[in-house]
Amino acid sequence: MESQIALILFGSFGLLLLIGAPITVALGVSSLLSFLYLGDNPIKLVQIAFTSVGSFPLMALPAFILAGALMEAAGISRRLINVAESLAGPFTGGLSASAVMACLFFGAISGSGPATTAAVGMLMIPAMINRGYDRGYSAAVTASAGGLGIVIPPSIPMVIFGIAALGMAAPPEAIEKFGTFQSVSISKLFIAGFVPAFLIASSLLVMNWALCRKHGYTGSAEGWSMGGIGREIYRGFWALMAPVVILGGIYTGFFTPTEAAIVAIFYTLLVGIVIYRELNLASLNRALETTTWLTGRVLLILFTATVFGRLLVENQIPAMIADGMLSLTQNIYVIWALIVVFLLFVGMFMETLAAILILVPVMLPVAYSVGIDPIHFGVVMICTLGIGFQTPPLGENLFIASGISGTSLEIISLRALPFAAVNTMAIFVIAFFPELSLWLPRLLGY
Repeated sequence: MESQIALILFGSFGLLLLIGAPITVALGVSSLLSFLYLGDNPIKLVQIAFTSVGSFPLMALPAFILAGALMEAAGISRRLINVAESLAGPFTGGLSASAVMACLFFGAISGSGPATTAAVGMLMIPAMINRGYDRGYSAAVTASAGGLGIVIPPSIPMVIFGIAALGMAAPPEAIEKFGTFQSVSISKLFIAGFVPAFLIASSLLVMNWALCRKHGYTGSAEGWSMGGIGREIYRGFWALMAPVVILGGIYTGFFTPTEAAIVAIFYTLLVGIVIYRELNLASLNRALETTTWLTGRVLLILFTATVFGRLLVENQIPAMIADGMLSLTQNIYVIWALIVVFLLFVGMFMETLAAILILVPVMLPVAYSVGIDPIHFGVVMICTLGIGFQTPPLGENLFIASGISGTSLEIISLRALPFAAVNTMAIFVIAFFPELSLWLPRLLGY
């Protein structure tokens, strides 16, 4: 029975994707066919889908999206970029390095890869082109760094991972190893992602320096100006305080990630209306429209992917996959390599949030079986899927950077390959050395 359900689920899902059906439709139809085959009442599909959006942590999703949109409208993102650019100075590839740092700053606010690429790219890509950088390279480095938006906390995919793993109790051997828990803590995920995010950013900076040195992209002739840096920090003080307030509150346990998202909204409204005075009714309406569209798109995927995942779990399909993988090898490094390569492949063809919702019920049991901490697994999964933003054919960041720079997708994809390679190397380091992810949560008492 289990093998037949797996065939119906994955077979119909794959067929629908091949004929060009949206992923939401493919998930929903394949789930409905499986319900009909099992003889279950189809109303169960609607009930599962409806309850999937009834969790408190999910409230953080639209709130973080709105906070990111408001910060762009309020001029906070522009000031963060100005600070990063002032720090570039005469450093080889300094301007493109400042684009990477700006993506890191803005990612700590928006939690979204495409939003980070769009916000930073609109300002940095034209600036790099004017400084003599190749159009394709300018777009590629920004698209690659935009993936930091989902790695540096607060991260929307981390929220989705926590929701997907909600209620997935660990087997007895995992509880003995990691302690008693019933679900993945989103706060702990946020804290665990901090060091890996900076490791990936560092790998991008090293590759950027090497490529800029090769192509002769030098920094500014006048060198660093302490006065200029001081002015930009002064002008961007309240913008720089935004990630401090959001992440500081989460890391100290002063508020939960969901509450942090609400704090971020009120902080942005205060800064944008009272201090910077750039947030008006028209820009507020645009931010609300963006939030509504993005949240609706995510929730539609969440509806159908939750039903799909529930069918997998109820029919023991994840256990079958775990047993099959463990029958090949029980070497944890080989299993990590298989997981990372598989996620890299999936990230090329599937939207990140959908991939998380579909694969967590399948792959988390495999992680438990070989003694991988679920928090560590979540960080590696999100980091790996983040590379999908910069690899074709899906590569959302590539499309955004292509539109901004006016360069073909093929040229940008080629220029982005070295960054994808160095990102992959960083992910293997994160996977093989779990303490990189777990020492900070442990230090803060999580």
